[in-house]
Parts: sequence; C-alpha cells; structure tokens
Amino acid sequence: CLGQLQEVFHNTSLEKRLRKSQDLQQTGHGLVSPNNKMQLELIAKKCLLNQFETGVFFVETEYVEVLTGPDKGKQGIVKQVIQERNWVIVEGMNCHLRMVGRSKDFPGVCIKSEAPLLVTNQVSLVDPSDLQSTPVEWRFTDAGEKVRVSVRSGRIIPIPVMAGETIDYKTKASYKDSEKDTLASNVSEITFAPKLKTFEMDVMEEFGLKEERAPAHTFWY
Repeated sequence: CLGQLQEVFHNTSLEKRLRKSQDLQQTGHGLVSPNNKMQLELIAKKCLLNQFETGVFFVETEYVEVLTGPDKGKQGIVKQVIQERNWVIVEGMNCHLRMVGRSKDFPGVCIKSEAPLLVTNQVSLVDPSDLQSTPVEWRFTDAGEKVRVSVRSGRIIPIPVMAGETIDYKTKASYKDSEKDTLASNVSEITFAPKLKTFEMDVMEEFGLKEERAPAHTFWY
C-alpha cells in the first residue's frame, strides 16, 4: 500500500510539473520556445573545460590542421582564439548550420558558421618542412630565445608576423608616437621605492598622522 501511494504521488507531481511547463509555453512566459529543440539541447548539454596541458599556444593567423570531425585532415588558418575555453575557430572548417530568428510566423534564417575546436586534441600545428601535423614543444635557442619546435623534424615553427598586428600598427617598429601617447622612457622609469611598511603606515607618514591609540592585544592559537 505504501509503495502504491508513493507511485501515485510521484505521477501526480510529475503531471503537475508538465502541465505547468505547458502553460508557461502557451502563455509565452517560458524560457524556451517549444518549437526550438536546439535550445533545449544546448541547455541540457554540459560544456566542460578541458585543461590545456601541452603548453603550446595558438595565435590568430596560425596555420593548423584539423584532427577530428567532417574536415579531418584539412588545413586552415586560425580565425579566432578563445583562451578562456581553450578553443580556436578555424576559418571555413568544422562548420555547422543553425536557424536564427525562428518564430510562429517566420521559419527563420539558416546561417553557416564555424564551431570551435579544442586545442588539446582537435587541432595541431603544421610542420613548415613537410606541411604535416606534428606535436610541438618549447625549446630554447643558443641565443636564449624561447621557440616552438616540431618534435618530428626539429624544425622551428615561427609565430606568424600577422599575429602581432593591432588596430594601431602593423609592426611595433613602424608605430609612430602621437601627442597623447606616453613616452617609453616615462613608462620604463622606476618610480616605486619599496619600504618595510604597510600601506596604512605609508599613508600616515605621507600626511603626517600619528597613532596615539593603544594597540589591542593579539593572541595566536
């Protein structure tokens, strides 16, 4: 009897939750539209962060090879790097279709976009000597410069010059200072003198304040 009562109570509560979700969707107050199943899948899918263990970073305009998916074996240029998620977006690779702007009266627009790839096991750098994917590790040259080296051939994989481009300049050497820029000599000037004082003690000395209160006893256990 107790088991039957528990089963009836469970079915009743489940029926109430389903009826409540249907009412929310009919009134338009639901978080997810019933017509858009992709949103339900995205909410239910957990997005885990894979730790970056290889120690080789990827930059924009990098030439890489895709190691998984429908474009496995193809090579392309890195379009965007998302460091927080260890993702890279390769231009024209690993594309998927998604519907945007779907509503009751409008079927929506199909948009093709690149899906991100994990830098740990889904993309790899390309060896300049044979244009094949290769594992990479950091090494130091005789001059003490830290470079990326192909494990298979020992060839140095240079960082693309275009990766250093910004909205202000193509290269650092070609940039010209403007009147609102801070001079490099002022930036490199050391103006901080370290002292054996706390921040509060430094402020009191600067403003000529004296502490006349008796400090309270402090006990360590």
